Amino acid sequence: MSRAAALQDTLPRAALLRLLAVLTIVLLPHVMHLPLWATLLVAAVLLWRGLAALRGWRAIPRAVRVLLALAAFAGVYASFGRVSGQTAGVALLVVMAGLKLTELNARRDLMIIVLLMYFLLITHFLFSQELWTAAYLIVCTLLVTAVLIDANHPGGALPFGSTLRLSGRLVLMALPLMLIIFVLFPRIPGPLWGLPSDAGAARSGLSDSMSPGEISSLVESDAVAFRVRFEGAPPPNRERYWRGPVFGHFDGRRWDGVLRPNAAAPPQAQLEGGAYRYEVTLEPQRSHWLFALELPAPTSLPSDASLDADFELLATREVRERRLYRIESFTQYRLQGEFSDAQRSFYTHLPARSNPRTQALGQQWRAQGLDDAAIVDAALTMFRREQFFYTLHPPVLGRDSADEFLFDTRRGFCEHYAGSFTVLMRAAGVPARVVTGYQGGEKNPIGDYYVVRQSDAHAWSEVWLGGRGWVRVDPTAAVAPQRIERGISAAFEDSGELPAFLDPRRPGYNLRYAIEARWDWINAQWNHWVLGYGPDLQQDFLRRFGLIDWSDMIVALTAAVMLVLAGLGWVLLRQFAAPLTSDAALQQWQRVQRRLARSGLPQRPDEGPLDFARRVALARPELAAPLAKIASLYLQLRYLQTADAAGERRLAQAVAEFRT
Repeated sequence: MSRAAALQDTLPRAALLRLLAVLTIVLLPHVMHLPLWATLLVAAVLLWRGLAALRGWRAIPRAVRVLLALAAFAGVYASFGRVSGQTAGVALLVVMAGLKLTELNARRDLMIIVLLMYFLLITHFLFSQELWTAAYLIVCTLLVTAVLIDANHPGGALPFGSTLRLSGRLVLMALPLMLIIFVLFPRIPGPLWGLPSDAGAARSGLSDSMSPGEISSLVESDAVAFRVRFEGAPPPNRERYWRGPVFGHFDGRRWDGVLRPNAAAPPQAQLEGGAYRYEVTLEPQRSHWLFALELPAPTSLPSDASLDADFELLATREVRERRLYRIESFTQYRLQGEFSDAQRSFYTHLPARSNPRTQALGQQWRAQGLDDAAIVDAALTMFRREQFFYTLHPPVLGRDSADEFLFDTRRGFCEHYAGSFTVLMRAAGVPARVVTGYQGGEKNPIGDYYVVRQSDAHAWSEVWLGGRGWVRVDPTAAVAPQRIERGISAAFEDSGELPAFLDPRRPGYNLRYAIEARWDWINAQWNHWVLGYGPDLQQDFLRRFGLIDWSDMIVALTAAVMLVLAGLGWVLLRQFAAPLTSDAALQQWQRVQRRLARSGLPQRPDEGPLDFARRVALARPELAAPLAKIASLYLQLRYLQTADAAGERRLAQAVAEFRT
């Protein structure tokens, strides 16, 4: 038998075309992660395999298939510089799954492709764990299982509706086990195995440095940075500063966090007033920062996080997946009341020949005999009274960015004001640094949580004042106080600069906002109860049912799995049990059969009612008359279509009087 004939015998043409269609659906979301050549190669192979099935083309020679595989391997290595990891590994897997179609010659090859499709479904979660991704993959699981059913059917192709219904039943039978294992299987902190170094989402959000224009570009993004759920009343918008990277090194244009003094020293802070307790669901960002309301309490940190000397909250590993953590913060505090000479020197340092006009202004204020607090007030007064403008589209600045902003353009976003203010303070001898993070956040109208988006990214300054420690000073509040009091939309509501997703005057805004708010609420529940279902949440949830520790969870898990398997077994056994009948005449005849069987006279499978009655009469003459009457009534009701209530009563009476 030829290879083409063997394949036709193994998989009918209709089933093969279904396989190609389902494989295309499974691979489709990976197109955005593949190099263009890989997408074109897989599409060409799929097209060739379909045409070969329809037109009976010969198989591709073995040598050509080997060359294609080697070329694909080399192409992946050339595109990514590696063949392992998230993007390169998935690209190689997708290409090889496509090339497997060129040697689809036997049932073994077919089963390998089906199993590859199941594995490819899992790889989608490496790039997205959103709710829509889960829904899409459930549909794909139904389709792949239908192909698996087709692959195991020895005859012609089954009707697609039949395979899809059977596939749906199999998936539904698996759902209870999936839910039980998800809820009860003990969770442990951290992953069970190491992820590839490039696993998780792409780098997003704030950077590890700041220069003019970088934060204003984030306002164009409506992506969620994190969601916050407070226990009790939240702080007002003006106090919602979410602390992130702290920058103390300045090269004349760019701020970064290198060369900081005493970086490993323990954080020093005196927390005052009442605490805010809340839960943060942080989106993946491929950095170590965990954002918290200023200032986080050191005693409430996640187990895998720590505070450095600048009160940056840092995770031990990059945030590559969405994560949930609980923490408490104090908005009233005194940060680092003691200050060394080395620290003062570092936080007042400026490059010698950078921003000369700004340095001259700061030195002039100091020469006037102003103390540190008065110099801070002088700078804020300048921003409030002179012609400075808060804009999303500031002009591009050169090397001496602070000089050009303060004395020439006077148009900027938060990073322009924070950066130039910090330079002014240092020029006057006031220790200062830049802090970046997020400010504000919008309450979801149908949920009890706040959404902080990338458009809420913000930069502010901290100055060190004797007796008070590091004090937050936000120059943006001097120019655009509505930004701090009511959010980014309020700051630009009359300027025409707002992106469409922030501008309530755009047509359809209210409808789009209502839809997005509801969809975000659905995603928040998904993130909290599914993606955020870690050890802490599992223990809190199961404690409500009296399951306190791991041993209780394992006992409950074992019992639940056994019950579900027993239930599934009962359902499957019922499919093979003799069907119960609602035919009254047949039920009466079966009663007679059981009585005679107990007397040693069972009815044979090939024996009709009359033949059975005659055989019983020969063996037991005393039963001949009553059994003949019962058989006659049964046949009339059952086969002569003379069934009526009176006839059923006569048959029931005759059976009741029948004695063996």
